[in-house]
Amino acid sequence: MQSPTQTASPHQLPQTLEPRNPGMDLDLDWVRGQQANRSAIERRAQSLPGRRSLKKEHQAAWLLKAISCIDLTTLSGDDTEGRVRRLCAKARQPVDAGMLARLGLPGLTTGAVCVYHDMIACAVDALRGSGIPVAAVSTGFPAGLSPLALRIEEIRHSVAAGAAEIDIVISRRHVLKGDWQALYDEMRSFREACGDAHVKAILATGELGTLRNVARASLVCMMAGADFIKTSTGKESVNATLPVSLVMGRAIRDYFDRTGYRVGYKPAGGISKAKDALTYLALIKDELGDRWLQPDLFRFGASSLLGDIERQLEHHLTGHYSASYRHAMA
Repeated sequence: MQSPTQTASPHQLPQTLEPRNPGMDLDLDWVRGQQANRSAIERRAQSLPGRRSLKKEHQAAWLLKAISCIDLTTLSGDDTEGRVRRLCAKARQPVDAGMLARLGLPGLTTGAVCVYHDMIACAVDALRGSGIPVAAVSTGFPAGLSPLALRIEEIRHSVAAGAAEIDIVISRRHVLKGDWQALYDEMRSFREACGDAHVKAILATGELGTLRNVARASLVCMMAGADFIKTSTGKESVNATLPVSLVMGRAIRDYFDRTGYRVGYKPAGGISKAKDALTYLALIKDELGDRWLQPDLFRFGASSLLGDIERQLEHHLTGHYSASYRHAMA
């Protein structure tokens, strides 16, 4: 796999930005026609880590690309304004400035910072002037079981507070019961509440039962206007996996082929090693193409991933691995 076609800052996007997915009427025939051959999908997923060999400059370029696609995240009950400000400083300067200068990418930042609603104002202030958007988790995250009216109002409050992206959670019960109309209506109401803010639909794939359900839920959320579909909250027992990513990526490709609208993809939870990030980037390149390697269409939901990437880049430049504590997130 060669170096990515563009390794610039995530805010140096292609001049022609993608039109936003407006959604469409619910097409139940299309939804129910979605199938998933688990054995074939798992075979393909198992082959991915060994199909690409990246060394030296090529590996460094892809790791820099991964940094530009990270939603640097803190979603803990003990979050404080001090922690969020330190995380935002890390988003502004994800790798030592001297290292970035040697790598030819001064000014590289992460794709976004993701926080709970209470920390939006603090994050917006800390990121002012950087161009880095604030993403907020919403709609009763992570379970999504609060009353619908409260979930919609939560979105509106987060947008008013300055969040440019809203990560919502769907009601898993709609998927498990096959109530696609209810899922569509719910997602449509979330999209409308977001207004100009982009919406990422978290499917919580580890709780959906089957890969077929993942495929159908992905398609319904895109029909309802999701700007991104996302694997997980990071709080489930099973989060992002390669088989799930293949299913969701192919649903995105199918939707684009039929409608002409590109929808983004965000794997989240459990991606903490640089080598795993490279595998996910290779999957996206193979399944969706180079255009999806830009941060407006691909993100990692991660907190510890950046530290390991920074260690790998330091090894590339010096030949030595540093201790992980030298690359704290906040």
